Amino acid sequence: MAITKDTAISSIEVAGEFKIISVRITTIIKEDDVEISRTNTRTTYTPDTDTSTLEAEVAAVANVSWTDDVKNSFQEYLNSIPAPEQPAIPE
Repeated sequence: MAITKDTAISSIEVAGEFKIISVRITTIIKEDDVEISRTNTRTTYTPDTDTSTLEAEVAAVANVSWTDDVKNSFQEYLNSIPAPEQPAIPE
């Protein structure tokens, strides 16, 4: 009885003004080559992500989608978000 686990990128989507990349990863568990479980997980990446940390397939999409204009626009957006106020510390 052999149990195997295969994980693969099953979908890459680019959406929105800042070209957010959403990646769906499918994990398949098999017992004697018969699928007994399938799950999907999803993660997203923003234009400030270091592409050297991404899977090659995702990095290729990022390198096309995240132009300098998109990266600069995203950074301007991040800079425009006000810092949260710190709660007063009781004495």
